[in-house]
Amino acid sequence: MDTRSSLELRALRYLAQREHSRLELEQKLSAHARFSTPEAISNVLDKLEQNGFLSAERVVEQVIRTRRSRFGSQRIIYELKEKGIDEQLIDNILPMLKETELDAAFKIWQKKFDQLPNTREERGKQMRFMMSRGFSMEIIQQVLSQAEEENS
Repeated sequence: MDTRSSLELRALRYLAQREHSRLELEQKLSAHARFSTPEAISNVLDKLEQNGFLSAERVVEQVIRTRRSRFGSQRIIYELKEKGIDEQLIDNILPMLKETELDAAFKIWQKKFDQLPNTREERGKQMRFMMSRGFSMEIIQQVLSQAEEENS
């Protein structure tokens, strides 16, 4: 006989689909569990964390793994903050993100454009695209410089 509550079973179903942060799971459970108290939800989340089903570290790993090929560090960090990930955990992964930033930016630029801008408008367009993907101006300048070196 399963002694898990319907709230816990719902949380486990969400976690079976993908990793969720505590904040995300709390919001989803609150939306669907109209008759549950915030304390009951908090107790379920505590139990899931104690049993290793809910892990902020795994959420961070998943976000980095799925987003790195498309986004820069700034965008990834923003996403992690939106998910309610602890600042200290974010600070711990920042050096690793910065280490792979230029390579990721160059691959994204190559996939989208693969040729140097000929006009000021094209350069602006490429830079705005890269900025919208979460790359700093410094990294964007390095990508364009690296592309110039490879073309000459």
